[in-house]
Amino acid sequence: MRDLPEAPWRLSGEALVGLVWAGRDRRPLPDGVGRLPGPTLVGAVSYTSTPVGRYRELFVARPSRLGMRPGLTVTTMVVDSADSRMAGRLSWGLPKELGTLEWSVDGDERVMTWRERGLVLRGTTSAFRLPVIAPVRTMQRRADGAVLVPGRWWGRVSMARVTVETADDDDLAPLAGVHRGLGIRGLGLVMQPARHPLGRLKSLTAPATAPEATA
Repeated sequence: MRDLPEAPWRLSGEALVGLVWAGRDRRPLPDGVGRLPGPTLVGAVSYTSTPVGRYRELFVARPSRLGMRPGLTVTTMVVDSADSRMAGRLSWGLPKELGTLEWSVDGDERVMTWRERGLVLRGTTSAFRLPVIAPVRTMQRRADGAVLVPGRWWGRVSMARVTVETADDDDLAPLAGVHRGLGIRGLGLVMQPARHPLGRLKSLTAPATAPEATA
């Protein structure tokens, strides 16, 4: 395996995110990670600049907590870059898998299709956009235990009407339907090195990578 860029990663592109309420996503979280109330995020990102080149990504993330720390846990993530897949798994414990992703743009409409799974994320954004910058933190599990992944994102955000389409027998079928969401143009994202939790509030820098979990 060739050496891959270590964190921090700086990425840019654009995104579409649907907010799915009503507790529809009931799939389990990693050991040691607790649930928090709030919407499940179903998102599509077309990255135009990353440490491993251009790629596309589709993800599902849920509100969660690790001890007293709130954040998000990614439960599904597919990318069309082998380097992104491997770096995401080893560095941050993200459950990345390889897939065929198609991203199309037509005016204010954005569509991401995951071919192997027949999942489509479609959204139409409003013309009004507001500059936003915000922190983000994910809680995942690597082979060496639970990790926190701090970061921040920014971009021009607009309201969106987002439709999720899945096969009836897919385990993501409870997320299907029409939802409120966000479109993000000029997206910037920084993902910092993973950290191991220490006590209720503190954390320590984790090794840059951990072996890929076999489970």
